Amino acid sequence: MEQIDWANLGFGYMKTDYNVRCRFSNGAWGELETHDSEYMNIHIAATSIHYGQEVFEGLKAFRGKDGKIRIFRMRDNALRMQDSCAGTLMAQLPVEKFEEAVLKAVKLNERFIPPYESGASLYIRPFLFGVGAQVGVRPADEYLFIVFVTPVGPYFKGGFQTTPFVIMREFDRSAPLGMGKYKVGGNYAASLVAGQKAHELGYSNIFYLDAKEKKYIDECGAANFFGIKNNTYITPESTSILPSITNNSLMLLAEDLGMKVECRHVPVEELSTFEEAGACGTAAVISPIERIDDYDLNITYMFANDGKPGPVCDKLYHKLRGIQYGDEPDTHGWVTVVAP
Repeated sequence: MEQIDWANLGFGYMKTDYNVRCRFSNGAWGELETHDSEYMNIHIAATSIHYGQEVFEGLKAFRGKDGKIRIFRMRDNALRMQDSCAGTLMAQLPVEKFEEAVLKAVKLNERFIPPYESGASLYIRPFLFGVGAQVGVRPADEYLFIVFVTPVGPYFKGGFQTTPFVIMREFDRSAPLGMGKYKVGGNYAASLVAGQKAHELGYSNIFYLDAKEKKYIDECGAANFFGIKNNTYITPESTSILPSITNNSLMLLAEDLGMKVECRHVPVEELSTFEEAGACGTAAVISPIERIDDYDLNITYMFANDGKPGPVCDKLYHKLRGIQYGDEPDTHGWVTVVAP
């Protein structure tokens, strides 16, 4: 393996040694298989291609100061994938099979796990999709589950720093009773045009309001939103928001720190009252928000002084990262230590 510059690693794909696969056919899941190819054969009439029967997850493995490898909230990702499968009429992978596949993929590619204090981690991408052929709009009778891994650096080049977002009401992320609560590729395809426009205007991503009334905060880009005020962690409640495992973790950590937590409708005007705000997800953990510009109403909501993350964002970020790397006690049982 050629030497990897861990400190300057971006967030992208790098080929690793192996991926792990499992096929569903004749009404049952088969055994795990190990592959060294990055490619696969798929039927031209597969339902994943034509009707969007596809779900995926994202989680990470970390190498600690003690040399141990830790995977963060693996079971929660398995359960969320089952929920996404239910929402797309696909065969649900058993939690134990999901965990077995993830552990195997991590162990087989152990040499790609970045060293402690490099700022990098091993990104794990499990995905499940219809491979059975259908021409009519029906669910497949065969499915394929694959786990691949790749080492990644920070999602944003500057790492943990503030970025600007923009509200543009001409775009919706998801219908109120649609697929927004499931982790499916179609939601991300639907965000590409809006995201590109935001990037061209100099923003890190677009800030979505609810699709029905355009009154309430939904998500920011592909991440959940949270705001901080009066020692309270506030995050939107919506039927079209993906239930973020990172956001759930931050809510519990906020309570551990003695903060109140509120999950409720958040009117867009309330942005002016927040002391801090952030976007959160697996890739970036927390991306503190510098400001949100309302493109349509020409209003700017500011959250950060001198471009620095606020004290609560800083505390929550380092607390969560500490648990992931084994530097902080795992009081919630989130971490799976990979056996040597």
